Amino acid sequence: MRDVKFALLLAAQFCAAVVLLCLILFRMGAWNAARCIGLVIAVPSAVLLFIARYQLGRSFSVTPQARALVTHGLYSKIRNPIYVFSGWMILGFLLTLDRPYLLVILVGLIPMQIMRARKEAEVLEARFGDAYRAYRNKTWF
Repeated sequence: MRDVKFALLLAAQFCAAVVLLCLILFRMGAWNAARCIGLVIAVPSAVLLFIARYQLGRSFSVTPQARALVTHGLYSKIRNPIYVFSGWMILGFLLTLDRPYLLVILVGLIPMQIMRARKEAEVLEARFGDAYRAYRNKTWF
């Protein structure tokens, strides 16, 4: 049952990313520079976001929890690749809309993601101690 729930959640997240990319590709309007740049940013970001989510596996949670210290794959270089690549994907999507004022969304999102990452770091450090501190010292964000 746990495997089914995990697979369904992962499939739902994948579908959400595909829908977002379809909105970029099939939206009415001209293919101007902003839309093209947005697509170039959003597509690889969506792929890397999905890879990060898959690599996190069952350690994924909405609230900070310390199920396991994931240090492989993208997590070997970036402590919070889901936050990084979701931010980039949103940036790409917003650029495709060609409405610069919408970029203010990132002004709210980035500090919120930083605060979430700090809370998660506290939980992970409390549970994994020196192992987490060593990991934190060799990775970015």
